[in-house]
Amino acid sequence: MPIETASKIAELLALEKKYCSHGDTVHYLDPPKVFVNCEGCTLYDEQGTPYLDLQMWYSAANFGYKNPRLNEALKRQVDRLPQLACQYLHAEKVEAAARIAQYCEKRFGVKGRVHFNVGGSQAIEDSLKLVRNATGRNLMFAFMGGYHGRTLGASAITSSYRYRRRYGHFSDRAQFVFYPYCLRCIYELKPETCGLYCEREFEKLFESEYFGVWDPKAGASEFGAFYIEAVQGTGGYVIPPKDYFKRLAETCRQHRILIVDDEIQMGFYRTGKFWAIENFDIVPDIIVFGKALTNGLNPISGLWAREELIAPEVFPPGSTHSTFSSNTLGTAVALETLKMLEEEDYESLVREKGAYFLKGLRELERRHPQSIGQVDGLGLALRIEVTQPDRIAPNRELTDRIFAEGLSGNLNARGRKWGLVLDVGGYYKNVFTLAPALTITRDEMDLALELLDQVFARCEK
Repeated sequence: MPIETASKIAELLALEKKYCSHGDTVHYLDPPKVFVNCEGCTLYDEQGTPYLDLQMWYSAANFGYKNPRLNEALKRQVDRLPQLACQYLHAEKVEAAARIAQYCEKRFGVKGRVHFNVGGSQAIEDSLKLVRNATGRNLMFAFMGGYHGRTLGASAITSSYRYRRRYGHFSDRAQFVFYPYCLRCIYELKPETCGLYCEREFEKLFESEYFGVWDPKAGASEFGAFYIEAVQGTGGYVIPPKDYFKRLAETCRQHRILIVDDEIQMGFYRTGKFWAIENFDIVPDIIVFGKALTNGLNPISGLWAREELIAPEVFPPGSTHSTFSSNTLGTAVALETLKMLEEEDYESLVREKGAYFLKGLRELERRHPQSIGQVDGLGLALRIEVTQPDRIAPNRELTDRIFAEGLSGNLNARGRKWGLVLDVGGYYKNVFTLAPALTITRDEMDLALELLDQVFARCEK
């Protein structure tokens, strides 16, 4: 590294250490990694070393870094209508909302409306207001392993106590239900023979008033909604059995409990469907989305809800508000993203790529049986569970070593140095959650598998 470059990086890190809060980010490495450029599936450090990114900003940059078409949409809007208060209309907001609502009506046969905000947590907050407004109930069900954000309201339905611990009592904290994580079944049963026992246990909560969630005589509950992720994100890309959500949705319907589907990480074809919940054949009452809608450019989040929940007569102007909720730059990119998604068969494309990548991961599992307990995937939402030699006990230490080795930028492939960007998730922080760009090529997937094989082999030693 040139002396002046090394000096500049050292200066940046010293300033960061002195003046930047660590609370708005996470220092998984010390010192944290500095990147200076990006393109496609690749980040570049100050030396120009390429790092193949297999998490793409937590599934936000699904269409690759510096996507020319989406960048151009942003530039056009900057020069035409870069700012506008959200009390006024602009074409991009209306057209983007209409495309999402029309898709849902066509797919689910249900009329609804779209409501915008900025970040995923804020959209979750808006959905909580929508549920409370419609049902008059404050309490929610959510899954163990679920993650819905870190604002106060979103933290109350996010399973990790770590996110709540320092902020006092959460009187409206969700009642957390076991998620069907079959590799680590809480009941120690097998999916082939369990008969969806975990869902039957949820059903039992409604058998007696003394189980605390239902009054059979009045047919009433304090619970307004069940917040779900069709594929758990931060929980480790856990994929449930095919029929689980059908059963759960029926139980909720019988007891007038809404289904709120969090698609913030999995929406927009990450799993091979526009919405991940489409893989499980249920119709939610509310869908919350964000991240990939703008490819990480000028964020937009939002929700779709059934007409009876969100019609202006029941959810009037000012029911929620954010200064930047439907900002012109974000909605312009969102509209261009939706146009792109309509022009190509992303369902087939993502499924084909996901099957190819998963086949390679299964070979990786075969090559490293002492370290990999399971690989799995749905579309391009893929997971590698890192375990002890028994292939069950989590191996967080090895996971951390692999993560750090990837970011060292010292892997060798194709005649040059490479780095590898991975994301760690899971209940025990021992799962690599892979969310490569939907634009990733077979050649790049082959490179990813080569780098993964190398980094596992190095760290196992």
